[in-house]
Amino acid sequence: MSTHASTPLKPVGLLARTSDRSFYVFNAVLSAAALAFLAYILIIRRGAGGADLRFMPPLNAALNATAATLLVAGWIAIKRRAIVVHKYLMVSAFVASSLFLVGYLAYHFVHGDTKYQGTGPLRAVYFAVLISHIVLSAGIVPLALTSFYFAYKANFAKHARVARVTLPLWLYVSVTGVLIYFMLRGSPPAVP
Repeated sequence: MSTHASTPLKPVGLLARTSDRSFYVFNAVLSAAALAFLAYILIIRRGAGGADLRFMPPLNAALNATAATLLVAGWIAIKRRAIVVHKYLMVSAFVASSLFLVGYLAYHFVHGDTKYQGTGPLRAVYFAVLISHIVLSAGIVPLALTSFYFAYKANFAKHARVARVTLPLWLYVSVTGVLIYFMLRGSPPAVP
C-alpha cells in the first residue's frame, strides 16, 4: 500500500448518507453530553470511592504525550503528502485522546478533583495553564469529530479549514495536560 493517495476513496455506510446538518446535530448532542457528564463528575459528584485508580494520572499524562506526538507526526505526514500515514497517525491520536478521556473520567469519578498545593507565583501560572486547558479542551471533541467527518466524506477543503483550527488547539490541550500533571505532582503539600 502506498503512503501517497492518488484518488480518494468513496465514503460508504451510514456516515456516507449523513447530511452535514444531521452530523452537526449529532456532534452538538454528543459534545454537550460529554461536557455535562464531566461537569457532573467534577462539580456535583466529587468522587465517591471505589476502585483504587491512583495509577491513572501518570497513564493519562502518557496518553496525552502520545496524542501530542502523534498529532505532530500527522502534521508532518500531511505536509509531505503522505496521506495514508497522516490518516493512521490522526486516528491513532484520536484513540490516544479518547483513552485519556475515559481514564480521566474514571479517575475523577472515583477520586474526585485533585487540588494544587503550590503557593506564590507558580500557583498563578498553574491556574493560568489550567484555565486555558479547560476552556480549549471543551472544543476538542466537536472539532476533532468535524475534522474526521469531512475527511471521511472526502470534503478535503472543509477538512483542511477545520483542521487548521483543530490541530493547534488539540496539540495545546495535549501538551498542557502533561504539564498540569507534572505541576500537580511537583507541588509541595499544604502546610496546616
